[in-house]
Amino acid sequence: MLSPRLTRWTSRALLTRARVPLARPAIFQVQVRHRLCSSCASANPVPTKPAAPDHRDLGTQQELFMTSIYSPGSPIFLPNGARIFNRLVEYLRKQYVHYGFQEVITPTIYKKALWAKSGHLENYADDMFTVTSTSPSRADVTEAGEVDEYGLKPMNCPGHCLIFAAQKRSYRDLPIRYADFSPLHRNEISGALSGLTRVRRFHQDDGHIFCRPNQIEDEISKTLEFIRRVYKDFRLGSYRLKLSTRPENHIGSLEDWEHAEGSLKRALDHSGEPWTLNEGDGAFYGPKIDVILKDSDGKEHQTATIQLDFQLPKRFELEYQAPAPELEAKGETTTDPELLAVSGPVRPVMIHRAVLGSAERMFALLIEHYNGKWPFWLNPRQGIVLTVNDSEPVAQFARNTQKVLLGTDSADVHVSPSGLAVDLDDSARSLSLKIREAKTKGYGMIIVVGPKDIANGTVTVDATGGLQTGDKPAQKSLVMAPEELLQFMKAKVDAYE
Repeated sequence: MLSPRLTRWTSRALLTRARVPLARPAIFQVQVRHRLCSSCASANPVPTKPAAPDHRDLGTQQELFMTSIYSPGSPIFLPNGARIFNRLVEYLRKQYVHYGFQEVITPTIYKKALWAKSGHLENYADDMFTVTSTSPSRADVTEAGEVDEYGLKPMNCPGHCLIFAAQKRSYRDLPIRYADFSPLHRNEISGALSGLTRVRRFHQDDGHIFCRPNQIEDEISKTLEFIRRVYKDFRLGSYRLKLSTRPENHIGSLEDWEHAEGSLKRALDHSGEPWTLNEGDGAFYGPKIDVILKDSDGKEHQTATIQLDFQLPKRFELEYQAPAPELEAKGETTTDPELLAVSGPVRPVMIHRAVLGSAERMFALLIEHYNGKWPFWLNPRQGIVLTVNDSEPVAQFARNTQKVLLGTDSADVHVSPSGLAVDLDDSARSLSLKIREAKTKGYGMIIVVGPKDIANGTVTVDATGGLQTGDKPAQKSLVMAPEELLQFMKAKVDAYE
């Protein structure tokens, strides 16, 4: 089947051909040529719209990722792509400290019984992969004597419920916020797989908040603030918020759904952000707020999500102890000493949240958003040291400069590397050729070392490669010691520039 873009082009081509008869007298062809002069044709050129950036093409050009027929829908990140992916994760880990999340690591496969308990087996089975043992002697067997099946997890929420249920909880402990970067698997139709946007194996900056009923709106407001902060740092521009309500295929009572939807509506109203209603498109276990971004081709993608869930806490029998439990369950408080003297179990509310959503999908959107011209802090090629000539003193000073920038110049193995990505080109080629190649590859900073630099103990830096559209360029060339350059580069990373 042709892609939509190719189909449109092909249709136009067929229509164009249909207007031209297959045979014409030769004299008619000459007359047509005489009616069109080159000056008229060039005076009114047909405007052509530049092709929108495609993350698949840019991903190949910049050596970010590849795919394989041996694992369809499971992107393979190459060294450059892995650098960007890891920086996205590191960035979020820093934000987690600010927003009170604790990271956990959970299994990739769980028994079928867990998915039955969570409701996924009933409502999500077609999108799940089943895992069985090929060796009968090693297979797990149920009490009924049947071979136990496992499923690759499509979501982290049941595992986080197990963590919450493993200990006795008090109202003083809440909210509890878990974060998880474990890989997820969903059985997408093979014909729908595309680059990084439609995949079978992916990572989500998955988080779950277990809170008291009277903490719901505050937690949702903090999550919306979290999203605003992240999207501002990524310079992603405007986005829209969409509230999706109860679908036809759902679990839980109508009262629970109305309560959950009302909480999300109030949080959205208090946020001051514009939002729209998308009736009937919520998750099967609860309503949700989705963040919608447009890619370079105008196509919309759901990225961040906030989902309110009263159902999984019931299914996993989650509870915490609180005074005046009946009022606590309604989100109400009291100062009555008699009521406060009685404590009992209360069901927590669960909030599912992802700020980037699928890290792979966000990666694709960032590739196209930046059009391959990465901000310095995300750039997989942050700097390259070039030599003016291939003499040994120059080459040695260039190697030492690279070590300083990488943070590997110390003999002490306990000294942490800088985390910067800096390459070296000390080949015998001309400097102009090496500079041209470095610019083509998108290096953020081009660092030149020559005989004069050795004498002064400095390097010459072209830092314009790390500028984004709209940034004001500083002076083109900077002269500084390698140690000063290291601090300059680290400052840009810390400022997310």
